Amino acid sequence: MNLSPALEKAYTKERLSAREAQEKAEWIAFGPIVFQASRLMIKFGILEMLRNSDQGMTQEEIVRETKLSPYAVKVLLEAGLCIGTVLVDTESDRFSLSKTGWFLLNDPATRVNVDFNHDVNYEGWFRLEESLKEGRPAGLEHFGDWPTVYEGLSQLPPQVQKSWFGFDHFYSDSSFQQALEIVFQRNTRTLLDVGGNTGRWALRCVDFNPDVQVTIMDLPQQLEMMREFTKGKNGYERIGVYGINLLDNASGFPTDRHYDAIWMSQFLDCFGEDEIFSILSRAAKIMDADTRLYIMETFWDRQRFEPAAFCLTMISLYFTAIANGNSKMYHSDDMAAIVRRAGLEVETIHDGLGQGHSIMVCKICDK
Repeated sequence: MNLSPALEKAYTKERLSAREAQEKAEWIAFGPIVFQASRLMIKFGILEMLRNSDQGMTQEEIVRETKLSPYAVKVLLEAGLCIGTVLVDTESDRFSLSKTGWFLLNDPATRVNVDFNHDVNYEGWFRLEESLKEGRPAGLEHFGDWPTVYEGLSQLPPQVQKSWFGFDHFYSDSSFQQALEIVFQRNTRTLLDVGGNTGRWALRCVDFNPDVQVTIMDLPQQLEMMREFTKGKNGYERIGVYGINLLDNASGFPTDRHYDAIWMSQFLDCFGEDEIFSILSRAAKIMDADTRLYIMETFWDRQRFEPAAFCLTMISLYFTAIANGNSKMYHSDDMAAIVRRAGLEVETIHDGLGQGHSIMVCKICDK
């Protein structure tokens, strides 16, 4: 297994003493309540109050500000002390925010992850065992009767939609500017955006290049949401649509024109390996020597820092229990192997985009 240098160091040798390992095991055992207590300290404004207080705050002051009971504040503060999000001055009994608490409150990625895990995943993960055994997203059923989350996106409760799209957009948007420069360094006049979601990438393309024509290919219900989102925005008239269910192996890619670029951003991680092979094989049928296929993903093995790889491998279990039951965040070697099976070859890989994205640039295999 190939890993980045940081992950090689972190994941191939035992790093903890027995005492540290036991402590980590207890953290795992109480992980759900660690999460919920910390989330509620954000929601109730306790961490923000502590951040904004120069001298810290007593328990009584926090009770007055939050309107919570003394009991509720006490159990949360004591939990926060042991979790490590707050500190206490034992002489004055004043509480202050720790470094961990500061990041929990202020780091945009962490806040997005907290909302996503609570609103989208938390209840569904209770059925992770069922999902793993049966290969289906059993945890999705408390939202609705859909085979995958994508068919149900437009019908999810508003707060769940907000957290789902907030998570999705946060990670992709941070990479878009660098991605545009990579895609348009070639003479790209026609671009097929596969799994275009709400059209944010397509809008960036038509704004970046005044000549490009973009076709978004997605589920029909998703295209309706995209039309609402992009309507009236700059370049809207240069965005076309192509409705398709890519899980139907008989559904081919559009052949109405030649496409210079085929774009798949945070898309293939929504499918199992056999499904990816089918999608890439169908894409290869409309490609020629001048076409490039761009796969933008957060490959967990190509992350510079251990926390990023940790987040990505945990997100794989969202796909297991909620999204579709059979996909994950992929190791780049696994994706490259599927690319080769589909009759393509990896021309180059660009790493370090935005929040840890890579772009795998693919072309038709030389005959």
